[in-house]
Amino acid sequence: MRLIDTHCHLNYDAYDADRAEVIARAEAADVWRIVVPGTDVPGSREAVALAAAHDGVFAAVGIHPNSSAGFTEDWIEAIAPLVHSGKVVAIGEIGLDYYRDHATKADQHRALEACLALAAAMQLPVIIHNRDASDDLLDALARWRPKLPDPPGVLHSFSERWEVAQRGLDLDFYIGFTGPLTFKNADDLRTVAARVPLDRILIETDGPFLAPHPHRGKRNEPAYVRLVADRLAALHLTTLEAVAEQTTLNACALFC
Repeated sequence: MRLIDTHCHLNYDAYDADRAEVIARAEAADVWRIVVPGTDVPGSREAVALAAAHDGVFAAVGIHPNSSAGFTEDWIEAIAPLVHSGKVVAIGEIGLDYYRDHATKADQHRALEACLALAAAMQLPVIIHNRDASDDLLDALARWRPKLPDPPGVLHSFSERWEVAQRGLDLDFYIGFTGPLTFKNADDLRTVAARVPLDRILIETDGPFLAPHPHRGKRNEPAYVRLVADRLAALHLTTLEAVAEQTTLNACALFC
């Protein structure tokens, strides 16, 4: 069995004390590959460096909406050359976040448009962050969809209502699910996850955040992506092995 954690911030300092051990535990838990997204220029460089140092680690580069305050095109000029490092598989983590106020909406939109333009130019998929911004974000993705590759990307750590998932699916995006799928109070999210076709789902940890039950409240890590897959198996009335096989095929279709 092979699993892919399609979103883990392994470059964050939460892993500084035992990063090699975290990667080893992932391998022992059948996690074959890990995608590390960048959230700003330094973080994108760190993601690329991690990918270069570990066979099973791959990188994405991008500007997260909460890191977009004061955005300038110089930031794109800084991350664009990283795409050619050999193990960059996406542009991300990018998107919109209207829940937090770390950056103005104007800066967020400028960063998003510039990162989507980079993805189109490089023909790389996008890893999309969305918090309380579904309409504006999906409108932007719909405008850029003809210029993005096939498939175009993933709506990462999905937590919205079914209608948002449907719009994303209609645009050929994958839907990524994380630890909250296992939380006791997440019945609405599980209802959505049960409706998304298994061949359109990716599994993620979003570590160090959002650790699944029974690790909720602790640091998350790639080995725990198995728990997300296991819950999806129950929702789709199938086996863990079947979910592992299909989500790995999905991740490879997008990122490999």
